Amino acid sequence: MQKSTIPFLLINCFLAVAILSCGSLSKKYSPKKLDKTSYQATYFSDSKTDYVYKTNITVYGNELSGIFIAKKINDTTHRVVFTTEFGNKLLDFEISETNFKVNAIVSELDRKILINTLKEDFRLLLKKEYQIQEQFENESDNIYKSADGKRFNYLFLSKKDQKLEKVVHASKTKEKITLTFSSENNIFAEKIQIIHQNIKLKIELNYFKSE
Repeated sequence: MQKSTIPFLLINCFLAVAILSCGSLSKKYSPKKLDKTSYQATYFSDSKTDYVYKTNITVYGNELSGIFIAKKINDTTHRVVFTTEFGNKLLDFEISETNFKVNAIVSELDRKILINTLKEDFRLLLKKEYQIQEQFENESDNIYKSADGKRFNYLFLSKKDQKLEKVVHASKTKEKITLTFSSENNIFAEKIQIIHQNIKLKIELNYFKSE
């Protein structure tokens, strides 16, 4: 029952993207002199590592749990697999900045709007290189603005230890997606959250420690 019901709920909630709006982008950060023109994210960058996370997807109060696996297969591309907790494959993508390939997906999830939403989320999660145009700050973070097509990414780096703590994906006026990272060493993120501002969708990834 869960296998057929949850994807149906996901699909219908993603359809709401076109009709819901989100709030204006905050102007509360102070401009600062640019101290770097590029940034390379280190999360998901090691081709020798299988990044395995227990995953919980919450959409309009409904939940789906599973396992998320990401593997860097060459300099530009990651392979992403999402399975049930029992190991049944739900989707299998290959994704880079410029290319996207669906290797496999169950029929219940094979909807264009759902695939495009996940593609955007995973591409942002796995993005490595950012070109910086502007810099801001708040009390705890240096904030770097990077163009991403017609939108922008705002990178929040801790002033204390330079860890990447948050990425906000936004249009010129509206925040769209927020990613938060909890990391001990700025190399591997133990906990990640992906939160959409225009639909009630949250994806939470917790590092899976094999026994």
